[in-house]
This record gives sequence, C-alpha cells and structure tokens, in this order.
Amino acid sequence: MFDKSQLDEVCRLVIGAATEELMARFTSVRADVKADGSLITEADLAMQHRLQSALAERWPDFALLGEEMSAAEQGHLLVTPGRGLWCLDPLDGTSNFASGIPFFAVSLALIIDGITRAAVVYDPARGECFSALRGQGAWLNGVPIHTPRPPATLRESMAMVDLKRLPPALVKAFAEHAPYRSQRSFGSVALDWCWVACGRCQLYLHGGQKLWDYAAGQLILAESGAVGGLLDDYRGDWLTNYSLTPRIAVAATDAALLALWRTWIAEQLVHA
Repeated sequence: MFDKSQLDEVCRLVIGAATEELMARFTSVRADVKADGSLITEADLAMQHRLQSALAERWPDFALLGEEMSAAEQGHLLVTPGRGLWCLDPLDGTSNFASGIPFFAVSLALIIDGITRAAVVYDPARGECFSALRGQGAWLNGVPIHTPRPPATLRESMAMVDLKRLPPALVKAFAEHAPYRSQRSFGSVALDWCWVACGRCQLYLHGGQKLWDYAAGQLILAESGAVGGLLDDYRGDWLTNYSLTPRIAVAATDAALLALWRTWIAEQLVHA
C-alpha cells in the first residue's frame, strides 16, 4: 500500500517539476484556446509530460490520466486503470496563470480500486504543498491540517462560490439575498478544496468539476476534518464513483454547517 514516505517523494517530484516547468514560464507565457473554449499553455503540456515520465519511472505499475489527454484516452484509462491510476491536472488555474495572476496549482491523485488513496496539491506561487493519505490525515508543508472550528451560522461564514456554472435561480439568490458574510472565487478549484480544509473559507459551491479537478482536493478536505463531496443534482445524494462527467462540488468546514448550506441551496431551487 502507498505510504507516507512515498507520498513525501511524490511531493518532492511535484515541487521540483512545478518550479522548473511552471514558475520558469510564469512571466512569459502564451495561451491557446482548446476546443471546449478553455485555455492551454506550453506550461500545461510541459508539466504533464514531466510528471508522466517521472511517475512512470518510479512507479511503473501505475498509469496516468491527465487533463491534457484526449477524451478517448481518458475514458479508456478510467475503465481499465490497471493496478493504480494517477489523475493529474498539470496546471489548475490556467486562466490565472496566462493572465499573470499568482493563483494556480498542480493537482495529483492516486486512485487504486476506485478509491483515491493519496493526493498532492501544490501551489508554487505561495510554496504551499497540501497532501493527504486516506485514513492517515492531511498535511500542509508536512504539518498536519486540522480544520479550525467553524462559525455556527451561514451568516458568519466566508464562502467560495463559482457563479459561472450555477443555475440562474441560484445566481439570482446569491445576488439578492446571499446567506453568508462574504464571497470569493479564486479560479483554481484544487486549491478551493484545500483552502476550505484549512478553514480559510467555510463554505464552498462549484457547479461543474471534472475528475482531475476534484480527485486530489476532495481527499485533502476529507482527511482534514472538513466535510463535502460531489453531486449530480443540487438536492441529490453524494456520489462515490468516478466519472468524466462534470459534477457539482459542495463542502463546508463541518457537518452542521454543511447541512445548513445544502438546505439553503435546495430552498432557492424549490422556490425558483
């Protein structure tokens, strides 16, 4: 089984690659537009190639599913993962990166038997490396993460909400009578999960994340003591299987706050 010493080794690989492939290109980057309208840079491709090679050399039994692969390749890997499958977003927050905004990350998860066992999310602009092992905890630069005690109400909470992918009724509700103290949207969903885990924000909502967006961050959040997960309907049940279909992400810093958050969201859609 994958252990803490191996996780630390992965952290070192990711940190070294991000320093040389991402930060070296950060101030001089050109972005192209992919078929889905999202951006891609030379840094995305260089980072994916670098980590794919390094991980294959160290763990040859594990395949790698990367964001910058074709959908056909991704689908094949997901249904035939072999002994284990790395899931990589080589540059989460490409729009920020391409605009010179220092908020982006590398997200890497190890999925074995359909369950995320290990995770690394590295923010090279701040030098923050978040990591987790299932059942053993989460760490920030090697120091255990324990989510701080949250506020008791939504009104006292800070929220991270990506409005772009939400139903119009929810966007209208947030604009007219938002239930929280204040709201932010930073542009890197892998870091969103980690920042909730650390208690930097207490509520989270994102209307459409793909596997490489959430695979690592969700484990880091869960191992920190915060709560949340994935839905295919705002009032539906938590999902446990992996898919290439975008999913709704909802989280909070504890179960009581999450229940209040989900109830408020559901009420806005009922009354729409």
